[in-house]
Amino acid sequence: MIRVYNTLKGEKEDFIPQKNNEVRMYVCGPTVYDLSHIGHARSAVAFDGIYRYLKYRGYKVIYVRNYTDVDDKIIKKANEQGASPKEIADRYIKAFDEDMDALGVSLPDFRPKVTETMDEIIRFVQTLIDKGYAYVVDGDVYYSVRKFEKYGALSKKNIEELEAGARVEVDERKKDPLDFALWKASKENEPWWESPWGKGRPGWHIECSAMNRRLLGDTLDIHGGGKDLIFPHHENEMAQSEAATGKPFVRYWMHNGFVNINQEKMSKSLGNILTIKDALKNYSAEAIRLFLLSSHYRSPIDYSPDVLHDAETSLDRFYTTKERMEKEWPEIVKKKADKNEKGRLLQPFIDAMDDDFNTAFAVGHIFQELHKANRLMDEAGETGNSSALIPYLPALYELFKEAGSVLGVFNKPLEDYFDAKKKYIKISEDEIKRLINERNNARRSKNWARADEIRAELEDKGIILEDRSDGTIWKVKR
Repeated sequence: MIRVYNTLKGEKEDFIPQKNNEVRMYVCGPTVYDLSHIGHARSAVAFDGIYRYLKYRGYKVIYVRNYTDVDDKIIKKANEQGASPKEIADRYIKAFDEDMDALGVSLPDFRPKVTETMDEIIRFVQTLIDKGYAYVVDGDVYYSVRKFEKYGALSKKNIEELEAGARVEVDERKKDPLDFALWKASKENEPWWESPWGKGRPGWHIECSAMNRRLLGDTLDIHGGGKDLIFPHHENEMAQSEAATGKPFVRYWMHNGFVNINQEKMSKSLGNILTIKDALKNYSAEAIRLFLLSSHYRSPIDYSPDVLHDAETSLDRFYTTKERMEKEWPEIVKKKADKNEKGRLLQPFIDAMDDDFNTAFAVGHIFQELHKANRLMDEAGETGNSSALIPYLPALYELFKEAGSVLGVFNKPLEDYFDAKKKYIKISEDEIKRLINERNNARRSKNWARADEIRAELEDKGIILEDRSDGTIWKVKR
């Protein structure tokens, strides 16, 4: 049984979707006015892992992730650059899609845009007006927060405290300082759409409610996004959706933690961002993904160049072990995995993912087994007795494949992985082999000084040597 932490309840619950074998899942996507950063990648990769695992466990998942392609920030950038809002939005939608593809993030089933959902948004707003939850003022439409008794339930915020904060920037036209805009009357140099209340454009929160209802119905199984969206965005979504339909909006609210730099949330407003494109210039996409999955999705995660370097090192350990399995013990690896042994190795991975999609434990389990595999291969090489490897290595190979398909890492062909790393070296492979041979001769002659010089020379050129029972191998240093 999968257990999910539900933000609304503040605890883990058994995951029971509305339909036995179907999950309706919506995750808030980007506002497309600039390049995406690692914080955006955190949410995308986390929910991609959740999506993959639900499918792995046999669910049919209908997955929606939107683009906010009309917004104050988009309009501001368009005016600054002398472009149309659509040109800005299209440019950064393309950039976001490129980033997601590079990181191996699965394409959702639907990727709606606000500008393509305008009819549904207008109908949704009209429904709220008709039901007495919204009112019109000078072409603007506001939602009456106090009409919704459960307001604050998701964010655990007290409505009196919210009112005190709202009075800082009070709009005298609103009936209550807490009321929020569903529709904004058009201003000069802004895009607009015709509506029953005049020309204008939607407020931020209403767009997701309209897209959700159109594509997934009145009640979702999972609604996800970053913790920064709990209030006001998701709180407002819940209020307006449940007011419009009279039904529960979301069964399980899920929120990922922030990526921090120096203990502060990574965000464009703070100016402390690392764009995905910049990160990909220096680190492999698989290392970035592994870094993001190595912490539980609800936990904050601290970024630094060191942690991405560590992720590269961990990947190298994985692929080097996999290469060793295939090269040293090919006949054993090719054997059909014993069902019981495979189940024994796979169960800790499943247990971790069943426990609120704990990718940190899942990844940790794989590296524990890597350590064991290397120890058993060392012992087999020293003793000549490979009996311990016969049930173990084929089952471990199956664990790699199944876990890799869920996590989106550990599944590159060996040749592709090692070829990609070669672009970082500053020396030819023939020269590396020549120096390794010279070093081996120096070690046989007990010329340790020369052997150390060669090791240092190669390391300076981006090559690390590893002396093993079957000889010396080289790896690319990252």
